Amino acid sequence: MKKQALKIAFRDTIPVLTGYLFLGAGFGILLSEKGYGIIWAFFMALFMFAGSGQYLAVSLLAGQASLISTAVATLLVNARHLFYGISLVDTYKDAGKKKSYMIFGLTDETYSLVTQNQPPEGISRHGYCFLVTLLDHIYWICGCVLGNFLGTTLPFDFAGVEFVLTALFVTMFVEQWLSNKNHRPAIIGVMSTVLCLLIFGSELFLIPSMVLIALLLTISRKTARRAVNA
Repeated sequence: MKKQALKIAFRDTIPVLTGYLFLGAGFGILLSEKGYGIIWAFFMALFMFAGSGQYLAVSLLAGQASLISTAVATLLVNARHLFYGISLVDTYKDAGKKKSYMIFGLTDETYSLVTQNQPPEGISRHGYCFLVTLLDHIYWICGCVLGNFLGTTLPFDFAGVEFVLTALFVTMFVEQWLSNKNHRPAIIGVMSTVLCLLIFGSELFLIPSMVLIALLLTISRKTARRAVNA
């Protein structure tokens, strides 16, 4: 049964595998260009496991930013995970020893998979979520290490490689749009983000947009429930 669960989790995470190899490689290359070797790439991927946070960390390390600046910047970039976690309270309930790692390993792509996919009958929901999280983490570590190795050994111009982060988010958005008939959450997310971007600017829009999205999705869910009950 464990082999079957691993096979299903691997199948479902193949899109993340391809994305994380390229995205992680981009981070590893940028890290190598700042003079940080493969050991840095491995341990940052292992213990941070945050795409946008790690890309930000490259600039912070290179600029010798203070601890306070680093903490505030990391909080702002990864604030969206607060809302991810709230929505998974019931899903991860009673997950036992796996729960701590599943919380630590929650990324945008992992969140997408564990909320959209349902494991077949006979396979534990918690076990499936754990394997998805673990596989995605392994893909990310491999991508970061590979990118750092390539950046150190190959004499190529890697200018613009950081765009892979944006490309991955766009790919995940399009995939969810095509696979889900209910486009209301996606529309709410896009409109809320654009509105907050116009009001607060590119430096401060992230947290307000997350709050607005969470608020509107909650209202939308309650409205849908009332319509069904009526």
